[in-house]
Amino acid sequence: MTTTTPPVTLDDVRGAAARLRGVAHRTPVLRSRTLDALVGAEVFLKCENFQRVGAFKFRGAYHAASRLDPGRLARGIAAYSSGNHAQAVALAARELGTTAVIVMPEDAPPSKRAATEEYGAEIITYDRYSGDRVAIAEALAAERGLTLIPPYEHPHVIAGQGTVALELLEEVGELDALIAPVGGGGLIAGSATAAKGLYTGIRVIGVEPEAGDDTKRSLEAGRRVSIPVPHTIADGQALHTPGELTFSLNRRLLDGIVLVGDDEIREAMRFAFERLKIVVEPSGATPLAALLTGRTGPLPRRVGVIVSGGNIDAGRFTRLCGPGTP
Repeated sequence: MTTTTPPVTLDDVRGAAARLRGVAHRTPVLRSRTLDALVGAEVFLKCENFQRVGAFKFRGAYHAASRLDPGRLARGIAAYSSGNHAQAVALAARELGTTAVIVMPEDAPPSKRAATEEYGAEIITYDRYSGDRVAIAEALAAERGLTLIPPYEHPHVIAGQGTVALELLEEVGELDALIAPVGGGGLIAGSATAAKGLYTGIRVIGVEPEAGDDTKRSLEAGRRVSIPVPHTIADGQALHTPGELTFSLNRRLLDGIVLVGDDEIREAMRFAFERLKIVVEPSGATPLAALLTGRTGPLPRRVGVIVSGGNIDAGRFTRLCGPGTP
């Protein structure tokens, strides 16, 4: 009988960690007695809102770009993203001495677009509800001779994202469960690869917004399912179908997906701000929302939670979480 090597392994994640050492931040792990008491478990928050560009995306973008041969790197890189991957690729390009062109939706948060431009990238916009960002980016890359670095559908990107869980487990030791947000699936695929490579008994739970449950539906159907482009405050998770590569990993590694509503995400953002003293963007708050609402069910003793990012400007944060909001 033959066995198939998965497209991303624990060794790949370890290799990515070596490349990222001294480039990406080793982000803090926060604890809260209040949170522990509320959910009935020891919770370890891996705070990627303190990562460069304010989100985990820098890990995968830099790792993938750094592995390009010098000739391809010199010609420039391209990406498509609603914000965090855009910033990550722009910064990776700057760090590696090349240029970046980013395809972004017209309604991307202004703060994310501004940060992407400040890192030196050229931005091309499209309508997320009628345009095909992948097709637009692929055509652009072919026309200009650029290398396209997708936000999740690439083994080097996934391995880079997996360093989040690798660092967490190196710092706090064995966990009984790991909870992470799911958008395209790269973060949780890489993190599950690292976590289950180190501790086979760990449970890995993904969290999606109720309006963007494409991965949950796909896992239940046993195949990739497409949904209408979701309308949710969790813009980093507003996808209509999981990636092919990420889904192949996640259907094997994940123990389940739970859903949270926009109002529950707002409450989690408020909790993080008021009780934990950190700013978390909506997509980064979904795992915390799942904990606070009990959607994950009874928790085991030691639980890791990936807070994936904190890229939200003061105006939007106030509109979502300030007085008078639900």
